[in-house]
Amino acid sequence: MRLFKTRKTYFLFNPKTLEYERKYPSIKERFVVALKNLSVGLAIGVAAFLGFIYFFESPMEALLKKENRLLQTQYHLLSMELNQANDVLEDLIQRDENLYRAVFNADSIPMSIRKSGFGGSNRYEHLKGLSNSDLILETTKKMDILKKQIYIQSHSLDELINLGKDLDHKLVCLPAIRPISGKGFKHIASGFGRRSDPFLHIPMQHSGMDFVADRGTEIFVTGNGTVKYVAWKQGYGNCVIVDHGYDYETLYGHIDKYKVRVGQKVTRGEVIATVGNTGRSKAPHLHYEVIYKGHPIDPKNYFFQDLTPEEFDQMVQIAENLGQVMD
Repeated sequence: MRLFKTRKTYFLFNPKTLEYERKYPSIKERFVVALKNLSVGLAIGVAAFLGFIYFFESPMEALLKKENRLLQTQYHLLSMELNQANDVLEDLIQRDENLYRAVFNADSIPMSIRKSGFGGSNRYEHLKGLSNSDLILETTKKMDILKKQIYIQSHSLDELINLGKDLDHKLVCLPAIRPISGKGFKHIASGFGRRSDPFLHIPMQHSGMDFVADRGTEIFVTGNGTVKYVAWKQGYGNCVIVDHGYDYETLYGHIDKYKVRVGQKVTRGEVIATVGNTGRSKAPHLHYEVIYKGHPIDPKNYFFQDLTPEEFDQMVQIAENLGQVMD
């Protein structure tokens, strides 16, 4: 007896009748056949789906790849723009340090402050796991540095603006004329720097400029300010010190008579004393100092208001050639 099927019809051979008789499969047999067909269909479907995914992009995947390429392009463009902005800022910093601050005699901002980095080694840790993390990390660092430098430069410009607003007042306060009147430079006995001491006869630092004049010659204050000191001072004899503000002071030594008192407001060109021979002095003269931030500086650079360029050059030569001081 042999069982065979044609499509879904089953036949069984009957040896007694020598005929094939139709056989109807049981529910179990039908279920097994259906399960086999379903398994084959699923296998074919999954294989077809995986092949499609492998060889063909889905619309969403294609869109994401396009957006990713666009983001990379935008980051590259942003990086280039940041480099250009840094170049512009660097030029502004150089102008600030070498021009603007020089004009206003303002202190420089150290490069250690301008170029300082950011603390914390984990500041950018959250960016390292992203795709294209190197590009994103580098661009973010550039942006942070640029923002910090702009912040510092903004404060610098605010400071310069305030200095500019105050410039008119500062100009009338700066020491800018000679303390002794008269044309020519016959009054100059010695300038600023190492000179031969008249008492010890050895080279010593001379912290001011000496002007020879007769006793009683009028002494003029060289800039607007407030009288800070009127008294005897060791080595200087009778002495007047004027505070001009902006970290400037002037000192007038070996005075004969005072014409001002402590706390008095004085105006450039006003008589504050007369020449004398008090203190450590070899002959009647005025010892004059310009002091900036507590340190004596060369007074010859502060006669710009009553000297022509030619007269200034002549005065410098005379002051530097005279080696012996009067005090």
